[in-house]
Amino acid sequence: MSTWVTVGTVDQVADDEGLAVDVGGKEVGVFKVENTLYAIEDVCPHAYALLSQGFVDGQTVECCLHGAIFDIPTGKCLKEPGGRDLRVYQIRQVDQEIQILDD
Repeated sequence: MSTWVTVGTVDQVADDEGLAVDVGGKEVGVFKVENTLYAIEDVCPHAYALLSQGFVDGQTVECCLHGAIFDIPTGKCLKEPGGRDLRVYQIRQVDQEIQILDD
């Protein structure tokens, strides 16, 4: 059964950096793009590096280790060596809380 998990508050997410959260044992990165929240798999598929610690530029995030670039809203790998697209999680804002669907 899927449940919404509160992972933080909106004020914890800056426009130019991600927020690392745990959702049912999964590492998820929360990002804000043009005032919209997105949740993507936080670990780069190429090598273990947290994308929430990467370089955010507009609606993309670049892995800080090897330069793979991912589209935040879709999880699509835009520049190798990402290896594959990222999983995108359902996210919502309830008042000031950020909630992610744990499925």
